[in-house]
Amino acid sequence: MAIIVQKFGGTSVANAEKIRRAAKRVIKTVENGYSVVVVASARGQQTDELIADALELNPNPPKREMDQLLSTGEQQSVSLFAMALDAMGYDAISLTGSQIRMMTDSAYTKARIKSIDTKRIHEQLDKGRIVIVAGFQGIDENENITTLGRGGSDTTAVALAAAMGAEECEIYTDVDGVYTTDPRIFKNAVKMDQISYDEMLEMASFGAGVMHPRAVEFGKKYDVKIHVRNSSNETKGTIITHEVPQMEGVVVSGATIQKDMAKISLVGVDNVPGNAAKIFACLANAKVVVSDIVQTEISTEKANVSFIISISDLTAAKEAVEQIKDEVNCESIFIREDIAEVSVIGVGMRTHYGVAEKMFGALANAQINIDSITTSEIRISCAVDKKQVEKALEAVCVAFELDKPAQERTKHN
Repeated sequence: MAIIVQKFGGTSVANAEKIRRAAKRVIKTVENGYSVVVVASARGQQTDELIADALELNPNPPKREMDQLLSTGEQQSVSLFAMALDAMGYDAISLTGSQIRMMTDSAYTKARIKSIDTKRIHEQLDKGRIVIVAGFQGIDENENITTLGRGGSDTTAVALAAAMGAEECEIYTDVDGVYTTDPRIFKNAVKMDQISYDEMLEMASFGAGVMHPRAVEFGKKYDVKIHVRNSSNETKGTIITHEVPQMEGVVVSGATIQKDMAKISLVGVDNVPGNAAKIFACLANAKVVVSDIVQTEISTEKANVSFIISISDLTAAKEAVEQIKDEVNCESIFIREDIAEVSVIGVGMRTHYGVAEKMFGALANAQINIDSITTSEIRISCAVDKKQVEKALEAVCVAFELDKPAQERTKHN
């Protein structure tokens, strides 16, 4: 029998009524002739509540114990889900990450999956059972419980779909799919029928919260068809898949913003080989994630190096650059804590020109100053003042007609 993996997020299993609704959706899939593996997140705000409990007792709790604690949220969800299915007359079994041998490295709170033993899941499916797997968690080689980081249940689901050769991985959430931008900010945002892995990865990495970036990476690497859907209705959602020719006809597919960012500039660094490597090695050792880097030569002897980080990494980043400052002969350090980024994304940028001009023109017309610009093959990002980022998003959405379905934008944006 073909396998479908269905992942239900915290809002989709927040209470008994929602768990029953999710269970009914699973049953419908079973009745359509599929074997179903369910991946469930912790209910509602439970993970946040567990974190608060830990911090009340210890402001700097050991990461191993945090993983032990946080994994209990998903374990409760999968057991309750199995109970709901049993009450509806369907045989189900819940399994933890350790019980399916989801092996990870030992990077507590942000572990990476190394392998999955699907034997036990297949045995249970062969018995006609629905298998419910706890998302977000695994074990390392020493049998310690690990977690995959926030949003890790998406990664669990796509990794399972890849390991089991599933026909599709359905990600159920509280929205109808992936939109051209955040509809809470730009009211006329349009749901996309499909989006490429590359576009979704850029959008997830630069502010779109509907999918976890690592899950999209798994999907692309192992060719998993991902379907983002709303758990409360039957509407077809958004398919994340390989790029298809018609995608290039749409220059810009979506736009995102990232708030709560900071920019650090090392001014007057010695312009010699190896200094950039030293700076970013120091940041890496401090576990600081850097999103955008700009290096500018200001003379044959000196250069400026700037990078953008999450505001949550600012303290660690400050300490890191202070450590390396003298070694690279940096004249001064400049920090902006009021920065945000607006980005436009689309595989059509590879074959069309004028995107940068249109974006910069839209921001200029909206009286928004650009602090810095970074690009990839399918993305342009502008750092702007945090107070103006939502205005910036609206300006670029209007410029690239992101309030229209893709087929209506093909000839225009």
